[in-house]
Amino acid sequence: MSSAALFTALVLATGLERLAELVVSTRNARWSFERGGVETGRGHFGPMVVLHTGLLLACLAEVALAERPFLPALGWPMLALALLSQVLRWWCIASLGRRWNTRVIVVPGMPPVVRGPYRFLKHPNYVVVVIEGFALPLVHSCWVTALAFTVLNAVLLLGFRLPAENRALASLPAAARTAG
Repeated sequence: MSSAALFTALVLATGLERLAELVVSTRNARWSFERGGVETGRGHFGPMVVLHTGLLLACLAEVALAERPFLPALGWPMLALALLSQVLRWWCIASLGRRWNTRVIVVPGMPPVVRGPYRFLKHPNYVVVVIEGFALPLVHSCWVTALAFTVLNAVLLLGFRLPAENRALASLPAAARTAG
């Protein structure tokens, strides 16, 4: 089997993992709304979905159209980072439990989570997204995709998503922000 075929399988597996995330996210969002959850920052959600879908499609297109090679000295370390990012992503999801979803939903009265990777970072899942965003394409030398995703993701994360999440968390009563 060629390296391009194996890379295609990796990208498709990543796409299936995203679908599993959406199932978990939908269930958890419903749980949050049933408990009075309030969603904020909905305007940036569509562009985020397009960007993350585009990452996967661009990986496949760049390998096929630009005939990017698999360079072992780059590809193997990037594969390790891409796989590690999945482990860290699911650690974030498990740590947030029912409160994890792909949207910004805060359940009033519930304190922020401070277990798992949230002991160390306020937004560890976005570290995962950044790592995966450059590592996955670089598994097969898709440097244009890695660069484009990294720049566009930075614009969305820093300009929209993180401010929305920080505003949502700041809206919690002071006792809830320090509890946990």
